[in-house]
Amino acid sequence: MRFKVLLIDDEPGALEGMQLWINWEELGFDICGTCANGAEGLKLMASLAPDLVVTDVHMPLMDGLEMIGEWQKNGNKAISFAIVSGYSEFEYARKAMRYGIAHYLLKPIEAEEASHVLREIYRELLHEAEKQQWSSIASREEQVSKIRQLLGHSPAPDRDGPDGLEPLSASRDAWNICLVQTEPTSYAELRGIASSLVEQQSAMFLIDLDKNRFGIVLGYSPDVGQEDPALRMLADLSARFSGHRVFMAVGLPEQSILRLASCYSTAEEAIKHKFYDPDYAGVISYESVDNRKLEYRYASIRLVDSVMEAFNLLNAAGYQDTIAAEAERFRNLRLAPETVKKTVIHLMYKMKEYMEESGEQASDVLAKYDVSALADSVMNLNDLLDLLLNFGLECIDLLSREQARKSQGIIQEINEYIREHYREGLTIKKLAERFYLHPVYLGQLLMKKNGVGFNEWVHNLRIEEATRLLRLNQYKNSEIAERVGYVNYSQFLKQFEKRLGMSPNEYKNRN
Repeated sequence: MRFKVLLIDDEPGALEGMQLWINWEELGFDICGTCANGAEGLKLMASLAPDLVVTDVHMPLMDGLEMIGEWQKNGNKAISFAIVSGYSEFEYARKAMRYGIAHYLLKPIEAEEASHVLREIYRELLHEAEKQQWSSIASREEQVSKIRQLLGHSPAPDRDGPDGLEPLSASRDAWNICLVQTEPTSYAELRGIASSLVEQQSAMFLIDLDKNRFGIVLGYSPDVGQEDPALRMLADLSARFSGHRVFMAVGLPEQSILRLASCYSTAEEAIKHKFYDPDYAGVISYESVDNRKLEYRYASIRLVDSVMEAFNLLNAAGYQDTIAAEAERFRNLRLAPETVKKTVIHLMYKMKEYMEESGEQASDVLAKYDVSALADSVMNLNDLLDLLLNFGLECIDLLSREQARKSQGIIQEINEYIREHYREGLTIKKLAERFYLHPVYLGQLLMKKNGVGFNEWVHNLRIEEATRLLRLNQYKNSEIAERVGYVNYSQFLKQFEKRLGMSPNEYKNRN
C-alpha cells in the first residue's frame, strides 16, 4: 500500500533536498505536491488529500504549527504530520505535541535518520488504514444487515425502520433497488462482478436474496439523471453482463430508504415483464410497465392436446404451427412468466414420458434437455419456446426414423393381411387397432408403399378378384359383388366401371 505525502518548506534548497535525499518510493510514499508556506499548504491539503504532511516550523504568512492547528480546528480529514526544525528550535517544535504530532526531523535532514522516522510513520499509517478498512467493512455489514430487515416488511410512513439508517437515508435524494436474476451456473460469477462495482460506491449495497437472485440497493440524485454515479454503474453492470442470460429490473423509487420494501415489491413486478423482451440487455423499470398487467389465468388443456396430437402423428409441421400460434397467444395475453414456464415444463415432461413409454432409444435426445433445471432457469419467451420447439422436433425426428425402420417389415405383413381380409368390412381404424398403429400414420405407410390410399387399395383388390370370378362364368353378378365384399351392388358397379371403363356384363362378354 502506498501513501501520499505533501512537503512544505520556505527554503527551496531544503525542499529540493527532501525530494532528492530521501527515497520516498522505497519507503512507500508518493510525493503529491510541494509548497512554501502554511497558507498555501492548507489549500493543497484540501485539494490533494495527502496522508502525510512534512512541514517546516518557521515559514512566512503562516507557520507550520498555525497551519496544523487551523486544519485540525476545522474538522478536516485526519492527516499525519511530521515537523521539520533546527536544533535551536527543538524546544519550540516539541510544543507541537499538543496537536498530537509525535514525529519530527532535525535540520539538516539526514537520509538515514529520515528513513527511520518515515518507516515508523508508514507503519502507523498502514495500521490506521487497516483499522479504517475493518471499521468501514463492519459499518457496511451492519448497514447491509439493517437493509435486509427492511426487505422483510414494509414500514408504515409513521413507523421507523431499523435504528441507524436515517443518516444514510438522508445522504441521498432517492432510493431504489435493482433486482438481478441469473442462471444458477453463472450466479457466482455475475455476483462477483456486481460486488466489485458496488463496493466502490458509498450509497450502494449488494443484498443476497432468494435462489439465483441478488439486489443492488442504490441511493442517487434524480435531478442528475443518468449521469448519477449509481445509475451509470447499473448501465455499466448491464453491459458487463452481456452474453449471459440475466434479468435486471428497478422498482419505483422512494425518498427514504426506510420505504425500500415498496421499491422491492415493484421491482419484483417489473422483472417479470423482462420475460417478454426480445433480448436480455438493459434494465427494465417499473414505470415502463406499470400500465401493462400480467394475466395468470390460462387453460393449458387445449395446447397440450394440440401438441400431443401433432406429436403422436409425427407431424413436425403441425407441431411447429401449434407452438408459433401459442407463442403469439402468450404475447397477446401477456401471460405471467411462471404460468408459461409451468406449461412448457408440463409439455416437455409429457413428451418425455411418451418417448420413454414408446420404448424408443431416446436417451441421447432426452439427456440433452434437463427439464428439471428449467424451473430455476432465466429464459425469455423466445428462448423458452425455442427450447420446447427443438425438443419436440428432435423427438419427432427420432420417432419418425424409428417408425420408418420398423415399418419396412410390418408394412408387408399388413398388406398380406389386407389381401386375406379385404372381403370383410375392413377399415383403416380396425387395421390400425390390430397392428397398434395410429390410423393416420398407417394410412401414410400404405400410401407410400402401395401408391394409393387404403380405401382405393381395398377396392382394387376386390375388383381384381371380381374379374377373376367373372371369367369363370359360374356366378351371378350380384353374387360376385357379395363375394368380394360389397353389400351394395350399385357400389360394386360404380367401382368396377371406374377401374375397367365397362360394366361387369360387358367384361364377361369380351372374355
